[in-house]
Amino acid sequence: MAAEIHPKPQTRKPVLVSKIEASQDVVNTAIIIPKEDGVITVSEDRTVRVWLKRDSGQYWPSVYHTMPAPCSCMSFNPETRRLSVGMDTGTVSEFILAEDYNKMTPSKSYQAHQGRVTVVLFVLEMEWVLSTGQDKNFTWHCSESGQQLGGYRTTAWVSGLQYPSNGEPSLPPVGQSERLKSGSDLHRFDVETRHAFVGDHSGQVTILKLEQDSCSLITTFKGHTGSVTALCWDPVQRVLFSGSSDHSIIMWDIGGRKGTAIELQGHNEKVQGLSCAPHTRQLISCSSDGGIVIWNMDVTRQETPEWQDSDSCQRCEQPFFWNFKQMWDSKKIGLRQHHCRKCGQAVCGKCSSKRSTIPLMGFEFEVRVCDSCHESITDEDRAPTATFHDSKHGIVHMHFEPTRGWLLTSGTDKVIKLWDMAPVVS
Repeated sequence: MAAEIHPKPQTRKPVLVSKIEASQDVVNTAIIIPKEDGVITVSEDRTVRVWLKRDSGQYWPSVYHTMPAPCSCMSFNPETRRLSVGMDTGTVSEFILAEDYNKMTPSKSYQAHQGRVTVVLFVLEMEWVLSTGQDKNFTWHCSESGQQLGGYRTTAWVSGLQYPSNGEPSLPPVGQSERLKSGSDLHRFDVETRHAFVGDHSGQVTILKLEQDSCSLITTFKGHTGSVTALCWDPVQRVLFSGSSDHSIIMWDIGGRKGTAIELQGHNEKVQGLSCAPHTRQLISCSSDGGIVIWNMDVTRQETPEWQDSDSCQRCEQPFFWNFKQMWDSKKIGLRQHHCRKCGQAVCGKCSSKRSTIPLMGFEFEVRVCDSCHESITDEDRAPTATFHDSKHGIVHMHFEPTRGWLLTSGTDKVIKLWDMAPVVS
């Protein structure tokens, strides 16, 4: 008699809907056109393309435009169909797309930077074009006149930019967090208050208040050991997410008056993109090794503790190797210092031999904890708060279209992949 086979339940995962594979080089930025079966791409091969889905189910270019230099980034406003393209030369060029997306008409160009444009954003409410570059400058232009309105010089070249579009968050009181340094008081972040979040290569995030011809520094904060590679503002929860080349994500509660900075550790490589799904209280993140992580943000998360300083193990009191006096007095060999990720105490290797996940602190992978904390962590505490998926290509850019629930990933393999995220973002 044949043995009865019980299939294992399938883990819910993103569904690959389609691929676009005609680019000659890496697509640096791509977006899903809202309410259309279409995609816009800008590539290192100097092309701007609009891809529309045909009756065959395949995507074919309805617009194919060659730029004078490699295209590094873009921004698209679906209401006005205005496309802003940043280039390797520092120029930002604007186009207007036809209603049927079969034609692209040049509008104007801005010589915004002296180096490669890293991010470009169009703010419809202000008629501003914001851009950042490898020349360490953040600039904003009037999209009507084409004139530069203002600029700000950063300490390192800018790799992330966000301009809040709605919500009314407040800055936390000064002194509630070591990671937040306030330069002045803020009452809210939205279009009317004209605040921009700028992330740079040093790992710092700067908040600027923009005026028509100037800007003022509001605050800066830093928690990453690597460059800021992605920024995402959640207008509902009033928090800012920053992703970094140090593989980590930090959730900055700059709008809830808490001053907390929550770490999310779930990637093994550089974080390349972040997007909020506010209706489900989830965060989507992608990394350069192809990882897609869906974070459940509808849980009460805990701030990671600051690492404590000590000359000896705070558990067994054995001296660390630089504590010569205690080593001499006790006639003991000095030990290497470690830190418990749960309590932050300085401990020796013997007192921190255990490993555990701590998902509510953002540690989805096993990390070092002291023996005492390991005993206190329950199975419920170890319950994952994120799901992990493999896109099977090295991701350089991502875009999430919330109305349809689709995710676009652009890879180092020059392929665009479209994913239905309904099974995991719900």
